[in-house]
This record gives sequence, C-alpha cells and structure tokens, in this order.
Amino acid sequence: MTEYNYWKIFPRMPRQVTIGDITVRDGFQHEEKFISTAAKKFYLEELIFAGCRNIEVTNLGNPYLMPQFRDAEELLAHLRDDRFKKRCESKGVNYDDICLTAVTIREPSVDRAIALRKKGIGPDRLLMMVSTEEEHHFANAGTTLPEYWNEAERCIKKCNDAGMKMCGTVSTIWGSPIGGATDLKDAVEFTKRWLEIGAHDVEHADHDGSASAPEVYRYYAMILDAIPDTRVHIAHFHETKRVASASILATLQAGITHFEATLGGLGGQPANFLDDCPVKGTGEYYYEDPRYVGLVTLEDTLVQIDEMGIEHGWDVDRVLWLGRQMEKTIGRRLRSDAVINGRTLKEGHMQFARPGLKARKAKAGEAPGQKWPADWSPQAVLPERYCPH
Repeated sequence: MTEYNYWKIFPRMPRQVTIGDITVRDGFQHEEKFISTAAKKFYLEELIFAGCRNIEVTNLGNPYLMPQFRDAEELLAHLRDDRFKKRCESKGVNYDDICLTAVTIREPSVDRAIALRKKGIGPDRLLMMVSTEEEHHFANAGTTLPEYWNEAERCIKKCNDAGMKMCGTVSTIWGSPIGGATDLKDAVEFTKRWLEIGAHDVEHADHDGSASAPEVYRYYAMILDAIPDTRVHIAHFHETKRVASASILATLQAGITHFEATLGGLGGQPANFLDDCPVKGTGEYYYEDPRYVGLVTLEDTLVQIDEMGIEHGWDVDRVLWLGRQMEKTIGRRLRSDAVINGRTLKEGHMQFARPGLKARKAKAGEAPGQKWPADWSPQAVLPERYCPH
C-alpha cells in the first residue's frame, strides 16, 4: 500500500521547531540608512512578544566598520532593564527563556562583550564565523583560517568563563562568491572543529543563496549522521533565486529543528554606505542588483512551517503585522509575500462568491454539496488503460 503519511516518508522530520530572529542584526546590517535606536528597540520587543526566544540583538564589532551598530550597548541595556522584564511578565513571557545574541567576529568584540557582561548588560550568547573557502573568510575576518581557529579557541574559553555561550558559524557550505565551488565534507569537518573547541552550537550558513534543495538535504543528512544532536544545529538561508523555501523543506525532511530568518527578508553583506557617507563595511558588494539580496523572510517561513502543522511557538498574525510595519520603517516594499496575501484560510474568502449558486442547485433538483449527476456511480470507474498494475 502507498504510504501517504509525510512523517513516515520522512521519519526525521520534526513536529516542533525553533525559529530565531536576526532582523535587527543581520537584517539591518545591509541597510544603507541608519535605523533609529527607537525602531530597533520596538522590533526587538515586539518580536519577543510575538514568540521569539532566540534573538540577535546587535554586532559588537568596531562601529567604524559598521556604524549601523553604534547603539549596540543601548540596545542591550534596554533589554536588560527592569521595565522590559516587567513588560515580559505582564505578557506572559518568561524572561529567562530569552537568549540574547551579539555577533563578535574578532577577539576585541568578545572582550567588549565580556566587559558588558560584567556591567550586567552583556549578551547570553556570542557568534564567531568561519568560511570553508579561505578567500571568503579572509575578506570577512582578515585572517587565515589557522589564525582564526586559534583566536576562536581563545575566545570560546573566555566567553564560557564569563558565563556566555558561543555559536560558531560555518559559511560557504554550498559555494563561495569569491572562490567558487566548495566541498560539503569540509563543512562537516568545520562543524566538528567548532564543537571540539567548545562552541555551544553551530550555525550552518547558506550566505548567498547558493544552495539547492538536493544538496541541502544531502548536507544536513551528513551532519546529522555525524552529529545527531539536533539542538546544536541551526539552519541559516539567504534568498537570491526564490528557491530558499525548497531548501527549508529539504532541511526539515533531513531532520533539522532550528532555523533563523529576518522580517521582510532583510539582510546581506554589511553596508558600505550609510545615510550620506561611504563606510568601510566589508568592502565591495558581491552582487550587482540589491533586489536579489537578503535572507529568508520570517513571515513566509513561519507561514510555510505553520501550514505544515509543525509547532513553532510564534503568533503568526502578529508577525505578519510586524512585517507590514517593517516596510514602513525601511521605506520600500520588502520580500515577504505572506504580508500581502496572508495565510491560507480554511474558511475561504466567501466575499468573492458569485450570488445564485444555492438557488440554481435547488432549481436543478440537486442536493446541497452534490458534486456529480445523480445517475453517475458513487465512485469513478477508470478505463483499464489508466489503472495501476
């Protein structure tokens, strides 16, 4: 007998997932205008109230390189404030369930995070990043890979001693915009290296939309064969060819349970221009058309997963509302289709029905809900040539 149960066909596919938000960090880092501190505070709060428990707050790198994050300490202080904690309590949010992450690509940023921790406003979790393709890694971090691994090992010990977790990111898994094709086996080994030196979890990044669904399934199946604990793996997808939803599906089918996304699909390479002034960023952009740069949208990803019947803990309608507000904040149409079309309504859209169907069926002598002529057999009889054999 043919099996139609999706979870039996894909036995590793989860029935519950965690979806983190990285809008205010990864999303805003690509914007060429400064997003006000007030707006950042608003979206951080509202995303948490909508169900987010793993949230990237800011980047603790040098504001000279990325001035979008010159308000990093103010944002962290805001989320550590007693007033915000009381707001969480009033909305039924357990503050202790919230994990605040800050990106700390290099050691001085880790030291800054530790200093903030001592002041009582530091993040819970830091993030460092390697690329399996060394030219891409050098463009991002300015070091060789062996140099960076030594630095990361020192930093992990420091942050663990300070009571913080470290996430290690592996990038260029499915290809590099500089060096071209890469080997999936390298990314598996890089993941093991992060865990070997003490990382708490690993973000597996398709940083430029290079991934295809079959290779995504293959990679995450390889990862879970090598490291079966799903709690340590986070899927991170960019969207440049309108195929990332297929990659998310393939990731679910492979058995991954942790994802992250941004409102409106915002994000990408750090901006090299802010307001009216060129800034350093990470140099020249890797792309030619900014319309095709960004991450998977939180709104569409949530709708996709919600309509699959997978638990996620978010208020989807509130997120769709936030997506519409974000378009006003950014000042342009963003990439979510769900903020326009909403969810698939099981009750339909009866306001679009043409009048007269009920009367016509009654006039024709048809019963309500009757779908074929009364003298037809209850079940279709297929011609022999179409029958399965």
